[in-house]
Amino acid sequence: MDACAALADSIARLAERGYSDRRFLKELGRIAGVRRGPLWLFDAARGGRNRLHGRGFRRSVDDDTDGQARHFAGTVAVTARIGGRLTRWLTVTVLRDGPGTADGRLSEEAIDFARAIRSGELAQADASGWVRRRLCHASA
Repeated sequence: MDACAALADSIARLAERGYSDRRFLKELGRIAGVRRGPLWLFDAARGGRNRLHGRGFRRSVDDDTDGQARHFAGTVAVTARIGGRLTRWLTVTVLRDGPGTADGRLSEEAIDFARAIRSGELAQADASGWVRRRLCHASA
C-alpha cells in the first residue's frame, strides 16, 4: 500500500469537513490512533496505532518501516497540543530521532506542517498537496 498517498487522501477528506485549524490538526492525529479527548497523551506516549500501513515516502523521510504515516500524523497531533518546540525536544530526546535521521526529518516536516496550518500560511485545502510534494515518493 502507498501509505503516503493514503495519508494525503485522508488529509484531503479531512479538509472538506470545515474544522478549525486546531481541530483539523487534532483530527489528523486520529489517523495515527491518537484520540482527540483527554486520553490523547496516553495514545501518543505509546506511539499510537498504525492505521495506514505501507510505504511511499521519499527516501529522506523513509526509515524502511510501514509506520511513517503514523509517525507524521501523530507528531502533527502532538504539535497541535504542546507546540513545536516541546514536540521537537521530545522527538529528539525521548524518541532519539536525531535531526540527521529519517524519523528526525519526518518529525521536522510534521512540526512545520502544523505550524504552517496554525499560522494560516498553509490552507487546509492545500494540505494534501503539501504532503504529496514534500513527503511522498515522486511516483505518488
